[in-house]
Amino acid sequence: MTIKLKIPVLSYEQIRNHANAFLSKYNATGVIPVPIEEIAEFSLHLNIIPIPGIQNSLEVAGFISSDLRSISVDQFVMEKRVTRYRFTLAHEIGHLWLHSEIFAQLKLNTVEEWKKFQTEMDVNDYRWLEFQAYAFAGLVLAPKEALASRRVICEQQIEKEGLSPATEAAQYAIHRMLASEFNVSAEVIERRLQKDK
Repeated sequence: MTIKLKIPVLSYEQIRNHANAFLSKYNATGVIPVPIEEIAEFSLHLNIIPIPGIQNSLEVAGFISSDLRSISVDQFVMEKRVTRYRFTLAHEIGHLWLHSEIFAQLKLNTVEEWKKFQTEMDVNDYRWLEFQAYAFAGLVLAPKEALASRRVICEQQIEKEGLSPATEAAQYAIHRMLASEFNVSAEVIERRLQKDK
């Protein structure tokens, strides 16, 4: 049996608007890196539950409960892969912010229930749902204005060292510098810069 859901159709710009509204509400001062764990626990009152082996059994680093009160996260990711952990929290908060009505209907709270749901859900619905949460997470953790201004600073620093910011090596260094500053992976920075051109 295939589960078909009514996923809202959101463009990247609409997701950006949602991310900006989220940041205006929960990180109005523009702190970088965005304190996503603190927002999850203290502003959204979510319980963060470390569970060993979620990554292996579900092939995801975490999931939000159907009652929208907790995020279960792979314990290894939480303890050893900080940037992935932060992205997982932002991703699951994306589901809360964008898809709360859908998740509330699903009644999924255990690893086993999530695994069953993943196998039964329509593939295109699942991809669309995940794309929106991924986009939201990247937009929240690397906000456009902060990313643009800090990229300029990194380029100036590279130029002071005698390199052209246009070279592949310089771009690699800039992405790593930004990833460190925003406390995300270089892949998140690369995707955000690509989307914002």
